[in-house]
Amino acid sequence: MQISIMTVGKLKEKYLREGIEEYSKRLSAYCKLQIVEVSDEKAPEEMSAAEMEQVKRKEGERILAQIKQDQYVIALAIEGQMWSSEKLSAEMDRLALHGRSQVAFVIGGSLGLADAVLKRADVWLSFSKMTFPHQLVRLVLVEQVYRAFRISRGEPYHK
Repeated sequence: MQISIMTVGKLKEKYLREGIEEYSKRLSAYCKLQIVEVSDEKAPEEMSAAEMEQVKRKEGERILAQIKQDQYVIALAIEGQMWSSEKLSAEMDRLALHGRSQVAFVIGGSLGLADAVLKRADVWLSFSKMTFPHQLVRLVLVEQVYRAFRISRGEPYHK
């Protein structure tokens, strides 16, 4: 399976980079993982609703340019479905069984995802109703994908 994580912005925090590197290394036994970073749009601290939409639209265009036509797209959005780790594992198994071996997880920038990206997504996934920094979500996602593969193979994982 080819897993792509498409995200807005560069990861700056060392502890997050190290965590992602660790789980990426572990995942190499289960899948091919690619992390695609698109540049974030520079924006002032105070913005109108129209300016926020414009920022999301520009970031969204960069994301959409990276998504391949045959990829199954899972957008991380607070409005999405909340799955257990077991459900994520089952969904990834289902995709593989149906020949959908190209999966792209998409993480937006600090303002979220553009409507065009959400429309392109096959499913919306939410980790919580809480708001998390998008950089932290990247680490949580990589860990959950790793956990999903472990569950699928009946290997031990922490409950």
